[in-house]
Amino acid sequence: MPDATHTSHLALVVDEDAAARDRAEALLGETELDVVTCASGEAAVEVLRSRGGDVVLLLTKATLKGGVDGHRLATAACKLRPGVRVVLSTGTPETCRARLPDEAVCTRHPWLPLDVLVQAHAALLRSPWPGDPRSRPI
Repeated sequence: MPDATHTSHLALVVDEDAAARDRAEALLGETELDVVTCASGEAAVEVLRSRGGDVVLLLTKATLKGGVDGHRLATAACKLRPGVRVVLSTGTPETCRARLPDEAVCTRHPWLPLDVLVQAHAALLRSPWPGDPRSRPI
C-alpha cells in the first residue's frame, strides 16, 4: 500500500539544448530526485504551477530564449515555490547575483557534474517534509 504522506522530490531542468537536458537528467537520475525537463522558461513555469509543491531543485541557464529567461524563471520559481533551490548557470557567475533572488545560486556555464550533485544534495536537505507549509500546492 502506498504511503499517503509521500511526496516526490522533483528536479526541474531547463535548457534549450537537448543534450544538456539529457546529461542533467542522467546525472540527477542517480540521486533521490525525480527529474522533469523543459526546453523553455515558459514550459518550466507551467510545471511550477502544476507540480510546484514537489519541485525542490531548479537547474536552469541564464540565457534562455523567449519571454522567460533564466533570471525571470528563478524569480518566478522563488515566488511560486518558496524554499526551492535555484541554480542558474551562466558565463559570468560573478555578476549574475545582482539579478537573482537571495535564495538562488550561480554556477559557471556549462555546469560541472559535481556542482550539480552538491546542489541536489543541498536541495534534498532543505526540502520540506509532508505537513510543512512549504509543501502546499500552488
